[in-house]
Amino acid sequence: MIHNRLYRFVAAAVLTMASLCASANIPAGYYSSLDGKSGQALKDAIHELALQHTTFSYGSLWIYFAETDCRPEDKSKVWDMYSDNTYYFSGGSRGVYGMHKEHSLPKSWWGGYDETQGYAGYTDINHLYPANGEANLEKSNFPLGEVSSATYDNGVTKVGPPKTGQGGGCYAVFEPDDRYKGDFARTYFYMACAYQHYSWKYTYMMTNNSWKTLNEWSIDMLCRWARNDAVSDKEVDRNDAVQHFQNNRNPFIDFPELFEYIWGDKQGQVFELSEAGDTTTYTGTPELIAPTQGTVLDFGEVALGKSLEYTLYVKGRGLNNPLSVQIYRYDSEMFSIPVTTISRTASNSAEGYPLKVTYTPTTTGEHMSRLLISDGGLTGSVGVELRARCLPIPTLTRLEALPATGITSTGYIANWRAPEEDVDYYIITRTIYNKNTGETRTEVTTTDNSDITSYTFDDRQPDETHTYSVQSYRLGYISEPSNVITIDMSGLTGIEAEKPLQVLTMDGGILIKCSEDVGQARIYNLAGQEICRIDNLKDNMVIELPRGIYLLKTATCRTAWKVAIR
Repeated sequence: MIHNRLYRFVAAAVLTMASLCASANIPAGYYSSLDGKSGQALKDAIHELALQHTTFSYGSLWIYFAETDCRPEDKSKVWDMYSDNTYYFSGGSRGVYGMHKEHSLPKSWWGGYDETQGYAGYTDINHLYPANGEANLEKSNFPLGEVSSATYDNGVTKVGPPKTGQGGGCYAVFEPDDRYKGDFARTYFYMACAYQHYSWKYTYMMTNNSWKTLNEWSIDMLCRWARNDAVSDKEVDRNDAVQHFQNNRNPFIDFPELFEYIWGDKQGQVFELSEAGDTTTYTGTPELIAPTQGTVLDFGEVALGKSLEYTLYVKGRGLNNPLSVQIYRYDSEMFSIPVTTISRTASNSAEGYPLKVTYTPTTTGEHMSRLLISDGGLTGSVGVELRARCLPIPTLTRLEALPATGITSTGYIANWRAPEEDVDYYIITRTIYNKNTGETRTEVTTTDNSDITSYTFDDRQPDETHTYSVQSYRLGYISEPSNVITIDMSGLTGIEAEKPLQVLTMDGGILIKCSEDVGQARIYNLAGQEICRIDNLKDNMVIELPRGIYLLKTATCRTAWKVAIR
């Protein structure tokens, strides 16, 4: 199916890019820390090298996709590894209709963004790809694998039960097309190194008990995929483009046999750059490894009244004087850095110097400037282009949460009605009450995309009551919470509740939870007959009811609750 409908946004951000799908050389000395290492020491060196990179806001990723994932024969087309549909970049930073920003290694496996693990893995372009929305939803958070029979197949993406020995205990796997299996394997190799310090919540392919990070069945399959599907021009071009923005590279693309030294046939052998074909070794002259000339730091869209900070790692080799850094030209007053010089010790260190660059707009519109890095013994200077777009403060309406569907003993689908205004993503807040232990916990989940109105949860346990409310997020602003939906312990119904009142179904009746008195309540059967009246409904009140389906109405809330007693 060909998608002609485009998501229209301002095209200036993309049209002003220096180049689309342009190549860049590996910086001299970039991989020197890997030379002469083997096994765990080699993997640790890749970890340190890969982890130090510029992290972006999730909402701005479409700006970078326009360079990292365009087709060389037509740079306006999106290269989608999840379908053969045709999509076009239409400018701006919010996306393309029908496509998602997909974490190829699911964010749920480590928990996504949180205060302890930060944004690095959540927005790392090395494993984020534009993806056909339908295929992405079918893929869910399943592991990579080879299906025994496909329950979903669009010609590129297959989803279904895994072949024997695969899946890591998951009932389904995602199998990419043969032409992309090596791409995904090298992506997972990168992630297993860059984020080896993560604690993995789902261990379908990952393990918390080995320095290799990947478990044995996934190692066998990914190594086979990497050998059978060699590095393509697409991967090389994408690697170069990622470096322009993120200031790091995937070494398993630059050195196609590198994985063999950690997981494959060359385990225990020493990795030598000269033998691997590296021609960018250090020659003794002061050099700036990162950022490279032509690097673009694009802040995407920021709302008036907000600021956004990015970290740009400045890393050199053989620098014999401090580096000078300054912001100049155009809208320089909108951007700031905390220092004007960086010591040669910090610049020459293995991790580089984390230079904070902040965008604080005072007017709406497109803004740009340049960061100039010079001195340090360098010949000439390196310029980094700074771009951003300031928009008015968004107006966000209160969402309407809808009853859950697909309720089973282990999960359900949370639903809501899409707002008319643009949003970046949704925030789902759940309260989970366990009848046996009496414990209540709160969990917050963010969606990857804004063009969905449902989210599947598969973590429901017996004797648990779940409630959820939904909020929208746009440019740093969050809408007020929606009404609350409750899934009772039996799983029979989804019950809509209006704050501050919640109705929980229990054996033989209902439990009322409210933060304040809500006045008179009446309960009706499906024939419309009033069977019960409570003059003053209060918190923790239990109302006994025989088996059946009822409607509960209160004097202060406009919504009626449908409850089912088994």
